[in-house]
Amino acid sequence: MNILILSGSPRKGGNTDLLVEAFVKGASQKHNVEVVSVHDYKVNPCMGCNACFKSESNTCVQKDDMALIYEKAAVADMLVIASPVYFYGLSAQLKSIIDRFHNPIRDTFHIKKMALLLVGAATLPELFDSILAEYQLCLNFFKLEDSGKVLARGCKDKGDINRSGYLDEAIKLGETI
Repeated sequence: MNILILSGSPRKGGNTDLLVEAFVKGASQKHNVEVVSVHDYKVNPCMGCNACFKSESNTCVQKDDMALIYEKAAVADMLVIASPVYFYGLSAQLKSIIDRFHNPIRDTFHIKKMALLLVGAATLPELFDSILAEYQLCLNFFKLEDSGKVLARGCKDKGDINRSGYLDEAIKLGETI
């Protein structure tokens, strides 16, 4: 299986990157895994012009790195969304990528499964609720199988996640895919 991870942290080597690395360690034992990190790609927000719905090739009028991400998604069987949580939502950089999937090209993808990796500084029980609602709506709309979640709370400073059990949880999730 080909797994594509969209990693939404603009900070290299931070808690989200470490969580992604742990998941990759588990999943890459049986699967091909590719990570798209927002800090390595330049993707503009969707302009809502709907030109992609009007063109024969469903191409976006914006000339940025999203075309590369579409190519990667076209060969993926599973999508993993990984993000730090800023003010109860996904990172703006990751949200730009997700919004750009508002393009009919997505209907050509073969993605059947999805998983979620989130890292937040707070420890509130409801910290991830708004993201979980959006995640569930995507699962329902695209008829995707939920392959699991790692919801890491209390990881504020770079490296905090190393002092938790979340990395082991991510490795185990990757191994069960």
